[in-house]
Amino acid sequence: METDSVVELPAAANPLTEGILIQILRSSASTNADQVRHGTTQLDNWRNKSGFHTLLQAVFQEKYLPVEVRYLAIIQLKNGIDTFWRGSRSIVNKDEKDIIRSRLIDSGLNEADRRLALQNALIIGKVVRIDYPTAWPDAIEQVVNRLRASIESGAYHLHLPRILLILHHVIKELSRARLQRQRANLQAIAPEIFHILGQIYIQKVQRWQTFLREGGDDEGGALEDIDQSLITIRVIRRLVISGFEFPHRVDAIREFWPHVRNHLGEFLGFVSHPDSPLSPLVQNLVEKHLMQLAKLHFTMAQTHPASFVLLPDSLDLVRAYWNLIAKYGESFGSKSLDTSKIIEGDGDTDETQGPIESRLSLKGLLILRACFKMIFNPAQTFKYRHANEKEEQKQSTQFIKDSLFTPSFLTEIMEVIVTRFFVIRQVDLAQWQEEPEEWEVKEEGESEKYEFSVKACSEKVFLEVAINYKELIMEPLKNVFYSVASPENNNLQLKESVYSAVGLAAAVIHEHLDFDTFITATLVPEVQIQRPGYNILRRRIAILLGQWIPIKVAEANRPVVYRIFQYLLDKNVPLNDLVVRVTAGRHFSHIANEWEFAWQLFTPFAKTILEALMNLILEVELIDTKMAILNTISVIVERAEHNITPFADAIVSLLPSLWDQSGDQHLMKTAILTILTRLINAMKSESRRFHDLALPIIHSAIEPGSETNVYLQEDALDLWHSILAQTETPPSQALISIFPRIFSLFEYSNENLRQALEITDSYLLLTPSYILGEDIRSQLLTRLGDLLGTLKNEPNGIVCNLLELIIRTADAIGGERAINLLTQDMLIYRDNSVIHKLIVGVMGAYAEWQLRDTGIDKVADAINGIVETDYFSVISRLVLASPSTFLNAMESLVQGTNESPTLPLERLLAEWFHHFEAVADPMRRKLMCLALTRLFGLGRTWAMGRLQDFCTVWTDVIVELTDGADDKSVDSLVWSRPTAAELPDPTTSPEAPEDARRRDLIYSDHVHTVNVIAAVREALGAGIAAAGGEQIFRDEWLVNVDKDVWEAFVKLPGVVG
Repeated sequence: METDSVVELPAAANPLTEGILIQILRSSASTNADQVRHGTTQLDNWRNKSGFHTLLQAVFQEKYLPVEVRYLAIIQLKNGIDTFWRGSRSIVNKDEKDIIRSRLIDSGLNEADRRLALQNALIIGKVVRIDYPTAWPDAIEQVVNRLRASIESGAYHLHLPRILLILHHVIKELSRARLQRQRANLQAIAPEIFHILGQIYIQKVQRWQTFLREGGDDEGGALEDIDQSLITIRVIRRLVISGFEFPHRVDAIREFWPHVRNHLGEFLGFVSHPDSPLSPLVQNLVEKHLMQLAKLHFTMAQTHPASFVLLPDSLDLVRAYWNLIAKYGESFGSKSLDTSKIIEGDGDTDETQGPIESRLSLKGLLILRACFKMIFNPAQTFKYRHANEKEEQKQSTQFIKDSLFTPSFLTEIMEVIVTRFFVIRQVDLAQWQEEPEEWEVKEEGESEKYEFSVKACSEKVFLEVAINYKELIMEPLKNVFYSVASPENNNLQLKESVYSAVGLAAAVIHEHLDFDTFITATLVPEVQIQRPGYNILRRRIAILLGQWIPIKVAEANRPVVYRIFQYLLDKNVPLNDLVVRVTAGRHFSHIANEWEFAWQLFTPFAKTILEALMNLILEVELIDTKMAILNTISVIVERAEHNITPFADAIVSLLPSLWDQSGDQHLMKTAILTILTRLINAMKSESRRFHDLALPIIHSAIEPGSETNVYLQEDALDLWHSILAQTETPPSQALISIFPRIFSLFEYSNENLRQALEITDSYLLLTPSYILGEDIRSQLLTRLGDLLGTLKNEPNGIVCNLLELIIRTADAIGGERAINLLTQDMLIYRDNSVIHKLIVGVMGAYAEWQLRDTGIDKVADAINGIVETDYFSVISRLVLASPSTFLNAMESLVQGTNESPTLPLERLLAEWFHHFEAVADPMRRKLMCLALTRLFGLGRTWAMGRLQDFCTVWTDVIVELTDGADDKSVDSLVWSRPTAAELPDPTTSPEAPEDARRRDLIYSDHVHTVNVIAAVREALGAGIAAAGGEQIFRDEWLVNVDKDVWEAFVKLPGVVG
């Protein structure tokens, strides 16, 4: 075969043959970097070629080739199937797929190398999940037939473990399927497979158990048996959970269940003795069996709760787990603690990798918690569709209540957990002293990872008992608490346990425990005790106060609590080691964040505590710890509001070095942006000296493609918005110059579009002349025109609100001339302009309404009612600013067509009156009424012809806005500007500069300055004058108005002069 020179050819020039493929695979598997690079390039070029994947399989099947070549071939095949087997990217044709499928099972069945067999089994699982039963209808039948053949007398010894490996990955893939059809496929084949696997498992376990108990000569056979029973129980575990909808109704599973219950105890007996004669290999395999059984029990309790309870001996199984937990608790933590000695240990609390007793205890606690969930969270636990399923749920929950969670059992659970698992262990002290920061971070994060920690999971179980059986545990917990809650009691281990329990149960027992007296009588003296080991109690006191204070504390005791934390944060106090101070710093965030936190009470302690926290940030090294302390400072800043100003410079001085230290830790940078945002909001206009520090960060975060764009953009935009809100006029040139960067965020798909629009709104209030200058104005209106009609209701409303503000601002700055320029810009790029989009949307709604009786339900350009209200609000602002400019814009839309210049206006009015009934907001109704009234006052025939519609709108709005008022000559939305005396005192409650700007905006709005009654009276008079006098008005226009409509209108006070 000519393959010697193949590697010298360019990758694209090599033909795809089996021989060349083998050579390329050899190159890719070599240790020569150039050959690896060339081989990898060639394989990438071939991966889209027809026949590539069948040749990879053929190479894999060639057993004479080196293992590394075959391994690379099967990996390439697996990756190709992941990418190209199905969907639009599929480049493997039907014939290739047929060939590959036909060779898969036998390839794995006869593969001696376990690594290669595993990769082949992974491929089979993936292909079966995709192709069964449509393209590969006999896939399961083939596997089952091979399984049956492998257990027959005389079968090749390799076939059983290999077919079990294949079946394991087939069931694993099918169990992941989410579609009901795919789940039904698995459930259809599950009974037959389970029957065979159950027999294999029982037989294999009996054989290796006999060997371990009685001995024998066939040690190799016993190892094979234990290895095969392990993979069998793995398959059974997935099959029982995913392959049966109601496992407890299946006789075969009911018969099998007691076996796994018994095996739990039997297997544990082999490995639980310290002097076990088993070799490490066998010990490990037996422990893996135990964990598979435990996973089966837990997953059954979680996924099929009713089945778990109703299967034979399940509650005895739960009790067996509890006995194991209680026994493990005896060694988990000692009853006494020698704080002068350090024992060896890494302090690792990931019990998923610890001793088998620890791992089984963790699963037992999870099962116990699942049983509580069955009773007290049935909606999340049970899924039933029929009456009999509901009855089974009721039966199973009642069974647990009556037979498992008896008062004595629940009391035992509480006692064991509190006294044995809520302790601080000698190994904890070791890590406390050796790696204090690491240990503190690990302890704080443990509760969120309760599936991996016995202690954290025991806390969850304790809470289930405390919350759901409060009456049962209340007295025992109170009694033990009062027995230890005195400074004279120096049993640190017991105090650690009881204080932990009382802290966890704070929300449950706060009404039954005098915690305020406990603070003053016990905690204050205890926290000052200077004895070895009392740093343990100080840490617990900081946590306990953080748990209780947000729930219940007397106002008189708040300064006492602040003094305790001030003391705990003092580095110069003996026993206040790093763990104590970091814990106090972390948990003070709960104290500062409680609902009734009052700065006046905190003021005497503010300087000392803030300085201690800032020094602590500089002292600690871990980013997680720095973030925790920074968060506490951030909470204090938020709660202090403007009172934080004296400390602001010191806080800000920390931030640059923290930013540099954070590196690629973007969560830390987010925390820095958050505290900077809170500082600026708290300090109001006095924060201006910090703005220049923030602007470069904002610039970087919004720059497309920048390193921080993905992670920090949202927080940077919040910071930017806060800076604008707290900036007095005029803004700095640096703040103005960054504005054009906002346009990169004006995209339909940008998740931060809302923030970008709100920032633009703030800029318009802060520096209207800049935003409405020619360059920025045209860009802004173009971007807003692009967005109109492409957004959902809420963001579309923000765009329209911004357009309203632009019109109002232009009118305020330049009057008629400014509105003329603005309207021209709104008409540029006609088909995509703002005005065109508004009118097209409204006309689409008009067309839909007109065609409704014809059976046409939807018109392409039609908009929904919410969007239409927003569109008409923008149109109203334009009409109020300059009716003549608006009319010219409407006429321009029909230039170059044969349509009458007034036709768009006639249709617009028709739709406006039709939609008016659907507008609910009184301010929007008044705004539109004022705009319509201005149009009527022009006296044009297209308006006069709709006099009845105008009268109806006027009557509705005036009645609504004068209802219940003593003075019916003015509508209720005309507001008086507040006097200085009515505004908050700027010395005690300073307001944000933007709040003042928005107040001016509100009180200058037509809606709040124009009396609609007077406006209607004036417009009606103008209309009558334009018609040629009252008599002509009556003869030509009023004659067309319904008598009742007109009478209802003229009865309104003050509308007719």
